Amino acid sequence: MAHSGINVLFEGRNLIRLFGGLWTTVEIAAVALVLGLILGVILGVLRTFPNRLLRLVLRLYLEFFRIVPTVVLLFLFYYILPKQLGVNMPANQVATLVFALWTAAEMSDIVRGALISVPKHQRESGMAIGLNRLQLYRYVLIPQAVSLELPATINLVTRVIKTTSLLMLISVMDVINVGQQVVEANNQKYPTGVFWVYGIIFVMYFAIDYPLSWWAKRMDKKRLERANG
Repeated sequence: MAHSGINVLFEGRNLIRLFGGLWTTVEIAAVALVLGLILGVILGVLRTFPNRLLRLVLRLYLEFFRIVPTVVLLFLFYYILPKQLGVNMPANQVATLVFALWTAAEMSDIVRGALISVPKHQRESGMAIGLNRLQLYRYVLIPQAVSLELPATINLVTRVIKTTSLLMLISVMDVINVGQQVVEANNQKYPTGVFWVYGIIFVMYFAIDYPLSWWAKRMDKKRLERANG
């Protein structure tokens, strides 16, 4: 007699292992986001400077991480570059580095777009009262750009979290990888267990991403209402 598929979640430590994998996923995403968002803000500000060479280099950096698929970046940084450079990095660190660099590239474009969207008269007013470039960005441009970039930043966060599903390709013990192991180990005893394992993984991702997506849409809606009001 076939066992009920849902029981696979409560077999041994399967459920605890899944939550452990989720913690690994969240930890990598969180560290990568913190590092990436900070670096992205700096790069975004630099992209508004008049130096053409600097803007070209940063534009190429953005296009590289935007055009090359994330899965290719993971393979490049995990399998190819360490062998060529003689560097041995754990998979979790490689994943954090790749996601941080990708986040920084995308964030730089968000910040740049927000900064150039600040009304021109605000910049001129700051310059008129004698603010230097650093003071202009600190007290005028960046504070006003925050409200413009926040919805896009939250959407970027959700994209990063969802893309962590690729981490199993470089042997990171994330929730997807753990789920696959649970399915393979219990496939004969629980033939329908795969639906429950991946179902709980879906619920985990949904519980993290949906509130963020809802928040981003709400903030964008309020911003549009203020602009039209």
